[in-house]
Amino acid sequence: MPGKNAVQLLVEGENDKHVVWHLCQVHNVPETFSVEILGNNGGVDVLLRGLPVRLKISGLAALGVVLDADQNLEARWQAVKTRLFQAGYSSLPEMPSLEGTIIQVAGKPKVSLWLMPDNHLPGMLEDFVAHLIPACDALAPKANAILDEIEREDLNRYSENHRAKAFIHTWLAWQETPGRPMGQAITARVLNHNEPLAQNFVNWLNRLFNQ
Repeated sequence: MPGKNAVQLLVEGENDKHVVWHLCQVHNVPETFSVEILGNNGGVDVLLRGLPVRLKISGLAALGVVLDADQNLEARWQAVKTRLFQAGYSSLPEMPSLEGTIIQVAGKPKVSLWLMPDNHLPGMLEDFVAHLIPACDALAPKANAILDEIEREDLNRYSENHRAKAFIHTWLAWQETPGRPMGQAITARVLNHNEPLAQNFVNWLNRLFNQ
């Protein structure tokens, strides 16, 4: 139960939570909000089901939501809009803003949405993190080439939808500290936290929680 004027960010799972906190750490974002996962194991379905209820809790001032667009950004956006409408939010934009969508309705918590990776393309958290690989990195093309090779030989055990996961974790496995989690790779400067996409995300957080 949030306290008076509480601000929260809902995410799908632990990986999202750690990436958010590590980005906030390196960008010195004030810890004015909590990052939470709904249910025992999180997931997009649990988050969407719980969204209307969470928005009606007394004392909530602002709520951010980070969701994977997955394979169909338009369908994911429509699912979010449906849940927000159930919570009393109307006149919602047809598509998300590239800078992150912030919605304000009189008498209700401010709500804002970010669809991974960039509010424009299909994808997921791992696509977002892949954008933080330093420019001209020599290992990224080789990781993609390895995935291409095992897919041609039908050796991959991951689905097409999870190629982004296979790519970023392959790349992380080849660093000086192999297999470092995505969030830790941000604070260790293995990933570039100053990439434009990361900066856009941090700006969105600041607009939502620190104005």
